[in-house]
Formats: sequence, structure tokens, C-alpha cells
Amino acid sequence: MIGVLVVSHEPFGSALIRCTRHVFGRLPAQLAALDVVPDENPETALRCGRELLARINDGSGAVVLTDVFGATPSRIAAQLAVRDRVRVVAGANLPMLLKALQNRRMPVDELVEALLDSGRRSIRAVDADEGADAAPSPSSP
Repeated sequence: MIGVLVVSHEPFGSALIRCTRHVFGRLPAQLAALDVVPDENPETALRCGRELLARINDGSGAVVLTDVFGATPSRIAAQLAVRDRVRVVAGANLPMLLKALQNRRMPVDELVEALLDSGRRSIRAVDADEGADAAPSPSSP
């Protein structure tokens, strides 16, 4: 099963993976976050990223999600990439992470394409009338 690592600005990655509990009722296996703190030595963060990746990758490959392309976490994540085994995707969001977790048995390259599509589709303007339709009713738990 493909491992998923989120490398991002602190505390985004940890918060993002904690959100998966709302959907799955538990923290999924082979999922980790590396929150890069301000002024952290990038070499130290890279070393931690490699250790986390080794822990969550059972040999099936891994996807590394990062928040802002070109920022320090993204540059660290890029150094974790391994052709055809570990792919990096920038612009991480919760729908993208959920898609990754629900499709970890497909080949890494196919999963990356699905993540790119999911990320694009999950960003949209919500009109006022859509918001009213999407709001939970007062009797909802």
C-alpha cells in the first residue's frame, strides 16, 4: 500500500492528517507529517523526512504532498522524490489527501494523476445559494 507523507509549513501537515480521523474514524496507516518550523535547518528537516518516508513506505512506493510550491517544505519534499517510486505533489489540500488515502493500491503514477485532478476539482467558488443547500439542517447531529 502506498505511503503518504505531508511535508508542509508548521502546523499544516499535522492538522491535515488529524482531519482524516473525521472521515475514517481513526488515523490511517502509513501516513505521516513533517511540519517544517521557521528557521529549521533544511538538512535536519530532510533527514527527518527520509526517516518518516522509510517508516511509511512498505516497498509499494509513496506520495509526498506539500503545501506551497517553491517554499522550503516544497524544496525538502522534492529531494525525497525517487523516479517511479516516490512522487511529490504540491498544493496539498484535504480532498487531495483523502483521495490519496482511498486509492493507495493503484500504481504511484496513476495515483498522482488522480490527485492532480482531485486538487483541481476541489478548488471552486461557492455561490450563496449553494452554501444554503450545503448547510446542515438544524436537526442534523
